[in-house]
Amino acid sequence: MRSTSLTRLLAVLGAGALLAAGVSPSSGAPSAKHESAAAVPEVVASGLNNPRGLAFAPDGSLYVAEAGTGGSGPCFAGPEGPSCFGMTGSVTRIGRHGQERVLTGLPSIGVEGSGDAGIGPSDVAFRGNDKVYVTVGLGADPAIAEQLPALGEMGQLVLAKPSKGTWSTVVDLADFETDNDPNEDGPDTNPNSVLVSQGRAIVSDAGANDLLRIKQNGSVEVIATFPNVDVPGPGGAPFSMDFVPTTVAKGPDGALYVGQLTGFPFPLGGAKVYRIGPSGTEVVAEGFTNIISIAFDGAGNLYVLEIFHNGLLSGDPTGALIRVAPNGDQTIVMSDGLITPGGLAVRGANAYVSNCGTCAAGGEVLRIPLS
Repeated sequence: MRSTSLTRLLAVLGAGALLAAGVSPSSGAPSAKHESAAAVPEVVASGLNNPRGLAFAPDGSLYVAEAGTGGSGPCFAGPEGPSCFGMTGSVTRIGRHGQERVLTGLPSIGVEGSGDAGIGPSDVAFRGNDKVYVTVGLGADPAIAEQLPALGEMGQLVLAKPSKGTWSTVVDLADFETDNDPNEDGPDTNPNSVLVSQGRAIVSDAGANDLLRIKQNGSVEVIATFPNVDVPGPGGAPFSMDFVPTTVAKGPDGALYVGQLTGFPFPLGGAKVYRIGPSGTEVVAEGFTNIISIAFDGAGNLYVLEIFHNGLLSGDPTGALIRVAPNGDQTIVMSDGLITPGGLAVRGANAYVSNCGTCAAGGEVLRIPLS
């Protein structure tokens, strides 16, 4: 994400199952979005620090990554002002008996003073009953750690045992990006989304613009890279826009689906959802703006979460949750009340969204009925 890091994104506040079900690769024109009856959400967790990705554990409890609030330093000049490092990232479990931070002391960067717009734990995914992968973002050239060694804790995939409150690094993805740069666009890393498939972690790196498969021993395989595309920039001149893959999900067909934020100039309706399969990469849904997460329900509907429904440069922090039916129709499930949402999980007849994903202590998780 060379034209903007996810840090900058957050600071702007201050074919397959779909094909089999009848959703064809998009022809170029965004599908019309219909408004559904207003969903009435329920707050199931609150007081969270920059909450992001969500995942259900095998026991049915819901886990949310909290990017944290940074700390006392070292500090550096971030695009939104001084930003400071600290071990304030965490993971919270939400269950029948309420919410509890089950993992603390993870690396974090936050705006000095407020702790808003944190960068740190970005997503969670379970491997077995009591092991959970956590991506820890960075949103910068990994070389920054040479000047600020504490930031060497960032840009990682870690494996945690919530029952013991412990974690360890599986692979340093910042080092992998420095050594390999699969997209050949200069080193930048921001591991954002993670899922588990066949015992291996699949990570979308929003900084490196690639999709990675990581074995339990830490070895890394590049599944796909996403090159820049030329779009009209300010004044209409061509501009090389980063892809920015913020989210990956497994579809009902077993294929991987990737949603993109897009880089600057963040064109309205310019974000798409792609299917990554044996025959290559194809667009299956488009017309979105600044995608942060995607998920499927049991009926094959695709849900797309936009962090900025009206565009990252609009100054409007309103997000949106959009359902894409198997026939391609798009319906806005909820928009009003979603403020820079950071993550999405679907279970049964409900969507779970981490709301105010750029808020220190003010984040929450909403349960949103889908019918």
